[in-house]
Amino acid sequence: MTTPNLFQPVTPADTAAVDTAIVTRRSMRAFLPTEVPESQIEEILNVASRAPSGTNTQPWQVHVLTGAARQRLVDRIQAAYLDPVELAKHTEEYAYYPTEWVSPYIDRRRKVGWDLYGLLDIAKTDKARMQAQHARNFQFFDAPVGLIFTIDRLMQQGSWLDYGMFLENVMIAARGRGLHTCPQAAFTQFHHLISEELQLAPGQMVVCGMALGHADPAAVENSLLTERAPVAEFARFYRD
Repeated sequence: MTTPNLFQPVTPADTAAVDTAIVTRRSMRAFLPTEVPESQIEEILNVASRAPSGTNTQPWQVHVLTGAARQRLVDRIQAAYLDPVELAKHTEEYAYYPTEWVSPYIDRRRKVGWDLYGLLDIAKTDKARMQAQHARNFQFFDAPVGLIFTIDRLMQQGSWLDYGMFLENVMIAARGRGLHTCPQAAFTQFHHLISEELQLAPGQMVVCGMALGHADPAAVENSLLTERAPVAEFARFYRD
């Protein structure tokens, strides 16, 4: 990839392309079986690696699963998730969510959950269908490419901030190529199985998973549009 001129004027078309990739990034929960060429995955990761990181530490490690390798991990985690005895042995290695929920976060969390279940016609009392829908996480929502992201355990909070920017770059670079993604913290519950299956070094910690592929436009769950707070609600401007 050639290095662009960093000081060349940005055109309206450039701005529109970037904005479109950002605003059309959504968490897709149903994918087509259409394969994604390995060369394209490498392109996405190459672009994403330009994410900033403190003193250029680049704390990300990516494990790309396709074909039989992807299916082996899916099968192992699915079996564990659907077995109550086995499931009880698996817990998240780090706290993704707060231990105590307050407004407005709990309200947003509940709304997106019920909006999704509403599209899928899953009633609040239908625990079996809720479990089945959650289990789809561990199939990468049928995407042909599953990504597992890890970080060295010795890295601290700042590196996790860097990691978030890298993950966003992966998703935006994918959109720029007509692909969709779904970032998945759900995989962290099964970090032991993932470590075994991928033969991770003891120092590697699972950050999250991600589905990558061509979204199914006919799947009703992919019509979900989550709300965003207006700028006035989360930003303050200091002028004087």
